[in-house]
Amino acid sequence: MSETSYSIARKITDLAEPILDETGYELVDVEYLSTHGKWVVRIYIDKAGGISIDDCVQVSRELGDLLDIKEIIEHEYVLEVSSPGVNRPLKKEKDFVRAIGQKIKVTTTTPINGRRHFLGRLEAFENGDLHLDINGTQVMLSWEEINKANIVYEFKG
Repeated sequence: MSETSYSIARKITDLAEPILDETGYELVDVEYLSTHGKWVVRIYIDKAGGISIDDCVQVSRELGDLLDIKEIIEHEYVLEVSSPGVNRPLKKEKDFVRAIGQKIKVTTTTPINGRRHFLGRLEAFENGDLHLDINGTQVMLSWEEINKANIVYEFKG
């Protein structure tokens, strides 16, 4: 994400998060990107018990009007509101705490021991460090080094 895209996503987050918190929703992530020649704002929300289509429509109406009034984006864009899905992104410290015991995929900003991609079970999150079990090997990663992380859904068969 470019600096400008990051800055706009941050402004949208700062605007939307308190409103969503008040109405019982959790703001999981905001993306602002150009895809197929169109600018898109993707807002991922969650709440206890999950998200319905009606929830997405309600949040889209409220935030769409607010984004237009505040003029954060100076050109046309498409607003998409959805649930984070089964491969939920992990952005905040509380996301990692909630994901303890689950399989996660992590990409670091710089290589650690020659690699940037890690897939394993999150055993603990303490003092800003992720403790992963990768096929029986314990790996510790600093939360500050995380570029991207998400839960990996495991199908029960």
